[in-house]
Amino acid sequence: MSTSSIAAPRCPLPADAVLLAAGNSTRIATVGRGVPKPLLAVQGEPILVRNIRWLAGAGIRHIWVNVHYRGDLIRAALGDGAAWRVRIRYSEEPTILGTAGGVRKLLPWLSETFLVVYGDNLVQLDLPAFIASHRARGAEVSIALFDERTPNTGMAGGRVALGDDDRVASFVEGPADSKAGPFVNAGVYAVEKGVLADFPEGRFLDWGKDVFPVLVARGARLSGYRIEGYCLGLDTPASYERGMALIGSGQVRLP
Repeated sequence: MSTSSIAAPRCPLPADAVLLAAGNSTRIATVGRGVPKPLLAVQGEPILVRNIRWLAGAGIRHIWVNVHYRGDLIRAALGDGAAWRVRIRYSEEPTILGTAGGVRKLLPWLSETFLVVYGDNLVQLDLPAFIASHRARGAEVSIALFDERTPNTGMAGGRVALGDDDRVASFVEGPADSKAGPFVNAGVYAVEKGVLADFPEGRFLDWGKDVFPVLVARGARLSGYRIEGYCLGLDTPASYERGMALIGSGQVRLP
């Protein structure tokens, strides 16, 4: 049974979300030309703005954005969040801390359950249903997944193997491993605050390479949630081109 088909009651979203935007943007430099990749335009609107509007529309009211490369441009584009009726705060990273290290830095200010969203992805996902599933399963982390066989998706991400009850059995970051199955990390997580407490603060940490494998080895409850909509990773010239083609052809329709 798909996690997304569980008849869990809808429930309020967590108070906080962390929107990851602190990369160097080197892989997409030929497209970005000095603009951070989360600010690349998609149908005339920056990716980050689309994600903030999505989070705000679902009921999130507090959003942290971590910044490194051209953080000044990101701040100028987003401001304090008043335009979307949210409060945006920024976490400066003079040295990049990684996808999980940047979240670990913010742990004292985050609610017990919070969302993590990759700032250079566009995902169609019912957030209240995602959180309801996370809570119904008693998960410590829930990972939104897309099926690479679905035609309206395209991105590079960690491959996730699912066991019984859609529990994450293994997580392989890097090149695709067909033995792990067709499910790929979509870059949206529901996280219980305690899972990061034992990881060191102030060091580089990556969710896929450093955190998820440790949690799986410990027997922590990591749950996969299969999304039914699109998932576009826009972090390389090839993936950006594919995303634009899917949107241009009408296979992906953005709100």
